[in-house]
Amino acid sequence: MFERTPEQGLFDVLVREGIGGIAFCPLAQGLLTNRYLAGIPPIRARPTTPRFLKPEHITTEKLGKIRKLDALAKDRGQSLAQMSLAWVLRQPAITSALLGASKVAQIEENVAALKNLAFAPDELKAIEGILAS
Repeated sequence: MFERTPEQGLFDVLVREGIGGIAFCPLAQGLLTNRYLAGIPPIRARPTTPRFLKPEHITTEKLGKIRKLDALAKDRGQSLAQMSLAWVLRQPAITSALLGASKVAQIEENVAALKNLAFAPDELKAIEGILAS
């Protein structure tokens, strides 16, 4: 949701050529989960290696968007992660999403996104409004 570059032509090429795409990091390294809804976790709870989400990527602006998206997800009967995955998987060019999980419960929650992949036009409009704000 935060990385929109593939929408600038890549999806069109994938569909035209009959190639399926795999979304990498569709939960934005955990930003699109419930982990950051209350703000930035204490430093001891965050990994410090450079390959993980850096504190400077968790901005007040992004936290505001995440909270609005979470409210919309709850209205859909989903978690933020489930709605985010459904949003990615709604693209005809996307055949799979590459997920990272450290707990079985995370995998179970993510797979449950498949229970509701449909979006009403007003939901998509609301998501676009949140992401564009």
